[in-house]
Amino acid sequence: MLLKDIEILCNKLDLGEFINRFSGYLSRISPFCIDGDINIIKKFIYELDKIEFIPPKRILNLDNELTHIKKLGILKLDSIFEFIKIIKYFLYLKKINFDNSKYISSWLSNIDIPRDIVDIAKSFNDDGCINNGIYPKLDSINDNIISLKNELKKSINKIFQNEKLYPYFIDKNTHLIDSKECLLLKAGFNKELDGRILERSAAGYFYVFPSMLQSIYEKLDKLYNEIEIFIYEIEKDISKVFLKHYSFLKYINREFDRFDCIQARVIFAKSFDYNFILPNNKGDIVLYDFAHPALSNPVLSNIDFTKQILIITGVNAGGKTMLLKSILSAALLAKYLIPFKINSQKSQIASFKNIYAVINDPQNSKNDISTFAGRMMEFKNILSMDFLLLGVDEIELGTDANEASALYFSILNYLSSRGVKIVITTHHKQLASMMAKNTNVELMAALYDEDSRMPTYAFLQGCIGKSYAFESAIRYGVPINIVNDAKSLYGDNLENLNELIEQTSLLQSRLKQKEYELDKLLKSNENKSNELDELISKQNIELNNKKIKLDETYYLLIKELKSAIKTNNTKTMQQTLNKQNEIMKALPNPEINKNIKFEIGDRVQNRNNSGIILNINNNIALVELDNGRKMKIHISMLRLIPKTNKQQKQHISIVSNVASCLPFIDLHGKRVDEALEILDDYISRCLIAGYDEVLVKHGIGGGILAKVVKEFLNGHKKVKSFTDAPPQSGGFGAKIVRF
Repeated sequence: MLLKDIEILCNKLDLGEFINRFSGYLSRISPFCIDGDINIIKKFIYELDKIEFIPPKRILNLDNELTHIKKLGILKLDSIFEFIKIIKYFLYLKKINFDNSKYISSWLSNIDIPRDIVDIAKSFNDDGCINNGIYPKLDSINDNIISLKNELKKSINKIFQNEKLYPYFIDKNTHLIDSKECLLLKAGFNKELDGRILERSAAGYFYVFPSMLQSIYEKLDKLYNEIEIFIYEIEKDISKVFLKHYSFLKYINREFDRFDCIQARVIFAKSFDYNFILPNNKGDIVLYDFAHPALSNPVLSNIDFTKQILIITGVNAGGKTMLLKSILSAALLAKYLIPFKINSQKSQIASFKNIYAVINDPQNSKNDISTFAGRMMEFKNILSMDFLLLGVDEIELGTDANEASALYFSILNYLSSRGVKIVITTHHKQLASMMAKNTNVELMAALYDEDSRMPTYAFLQGCIGKSYAFESAIRYGVPINIVNDAKSLYGDNLENLNELIEQTSLLQSRLKQKEYELDKLLKSNENKSNELDELISKQNIELNNKKIKLDETYYLLIKELKSAIKTNNTKTMQQTLNKQNEIMKALPNPEINKNIKFEIGDRVQNRNNSGIILNINNNIALVELDNGRKMKIHISMLRLIPKTNKQQKQHISIVSNVASCLPFIDLHGKRVDEALEILDDYISRCLIAGYDEVLVKHGIGGGILAKVVKEFLNGHKKVKSFTDAPPQSGGFGAKIVRF
């Protein structure tokens, strides 16, 4: 966008005062537009926002001075000092700790100020005067001038102390006439004072320059001439150095402007608690807690403009135009990274190459342009623009309502097909209802308080609003009899039709909202279900890994204990038991997975036992196992079994078969054939119940039953392995069997 077009747009959007306020934070007058990669500039802003720094002082534009240097000209001392102020500011920036600021520190490190430029900068103080000690001759002349001024002051005081002149003094002040200090005296002063009359006052008195001061002024004039000659030599020498470093001065002048536009944004944002928002390429405009900068004490609004076209309808003077201006203003300010009042965390604004507002009435009697003709000329220019955000206020302005609806319907559809994002205000329900059929169109209605007969300046998304023209006319003082006459001419049928359009629009909006919320809820439930399945799967893997580790530890301890027993050495066995006890203590305590919430009725598994939770108290669950037993188990030892129809049916079918199935069996005192029959039936029921490990007690005795059980287990197809049980479970007189 051209600078002229931006200025015109700012005025249309009521942003002029806001932009002027921002420009006051620039140290040098320049356009508020910003050059360069906006993403990099935003990073500069973020870094600078975290640093305490002093903003630069006012600096004049130096484009003419740079041209003068290039043409071998000699700069005046005040112009030289404008460059010096820039140099001094960059020297100041280089002293600030920017170690944690990647972009700023890198940028500053690339600015290498020449040594002779630094020396020149150091020769000036902050007021633009040359420091003492740089040029001894200049210091000597200045000392002489100070001495003569003191002598001049003493001479004037001596005159004021002359009692003979008292009758002639009008006042005892010195008056500067033609750069000379004079006395204001009455006529007859020449009897007591030799002097020259330089001027008459309005009252007829005389401004007299005493002759005794003449010699002092002559000496001062001579010294001032010497200074002028010497200063000219200094200016000539510095200008030569500047010519030598012309490219650097041009570069640092440009870089100063770059920093100035960034620091102004940072200080401006801090001063008013404004936020930055970086435009994106998503195409959406979503504004949270936003207010147009021109409004005082505004009500913050939320605007969801994610579709292609936004049509604002409703009550007259209800804020439709300001809403349109607000949306375009937010896009313009974001485009140039000007901070403003908005919740930047929740908001998003698309990036637009062009922003165009059709707001004012283009009628121009001088150029014989009608309202409609002017609008058509604007649309002709708009049709060829790319990456455009378009705002049109009262789109139907200037022509017949029915023709306008058809014409603008076609124009809006064409612009929409080219990717133009459009926000319009209209009173045409016909146009709004035609456009509402397009899924890329969003409706928004300005609301009206019928009780107070006042607009609320609030908006309802998704419906067509009523204009309340008759009510507004009464509010602005139109006589009630005229309004009633208009109502009768308008007719009940048209009024009913309008209300029907408005109600249908509102119902459609509510239906769409409910569909959206339902889809959102279904998607949320689906995601939660997937998350739960993943969590259960992960927990099963973790549980299995822990079980394997515990099994390895368990069998290692059994092996060590067996070795200790074989030694038949009590001390060795005691040492082994102590060691194993320490290992058991070191095992991690059960941890509760807080991501899984167990509830009464959940189906769970503990090792090889499955069941249903009957109660939960302080992380202890009362579980009814499938075999009918009830156990209290810490919830960290439980695994949640997903509820599926298949599992429920399986559970029902096997409960009756495994009701008497326990995780252990005792064959003591049984005959061999009886024991084998019982064991075979027991293993079958255990397999149905889902056990993967059971305890079979057979005793030691003469060893016959133990031998037969061992042979039976070796030959059973479903038995994967078996081993002697630990001492507390029967030792050599029992077997731990795994399936």
